[in-house]
Amino acid sequence: MKTIIYTHPNASSFNHEILNTLSNYFCRNDEEFEVIDLYADKFNPILSAEGLKTYSQGQTSDELVKKYQRRINNSNELIFIFPIWWHNVPAMLKGFFDRVMLNGFAYDESNGWKGLLTQIEKVTVVTTSTTTKDYLINNCGDPIQSVFIKRTLADIGLNPKNTTWIHFGQVNVTTDENRQKFLINLIEEYEDANS
Repeated sequence: MKTIIYTHPNASSFNHEILNTLSNYFCRNDEEFEVIDLYADKFNPILSAEGLKTYSQGQTSDELVKKYQRRINNSNELIFIFPIWWHNVPAMLKGFFDRVMLNGFAYDESNGWKGLLTQIEKVTVVTTSTTTKDYLINNCGDPIQSVFIKRTLADIGLNPKNTTWIHFGQVNVTTDENRQKFLINLIEEYEDANS
């Protein structure tokens, strides 16, 4: 089972076109997948004082968080689709990790740190931003590869060697033709990464 974790508030965005492109591709190939759409679900990314009381025990009373955890537990592949804002993941996605990736579910720290989501065999990260991938890597501290993939995802048991990062930069000044080329190349890159 594939789970797409989609983070963008605008259903008319290019990120939504990316979501539709991958969803249509999976449907055409009879591949089983689900979508976690954080904004459409009205997910609350804020870790409240009340939630913090049981946070260290890995407990939550939020039924949506429990639903997300069940979906991830039933997955062997994750696909993240999100814009890069302020050289980082959106606050909504950061809150998803804060509230969903709990102790005892995504990691165990009882005897050192151990990521628990090792059933996830493949991860694809698809991002957009106003800057190029080279600029993000060379001028912004490489936030996706160095922090999100090699730290955050690795800490919950996802192997960076099995993770592919696909980026579409200068989304604000590009042409429709370039957008369409990216969507075609996206499928090709996805297939190459999974061959």
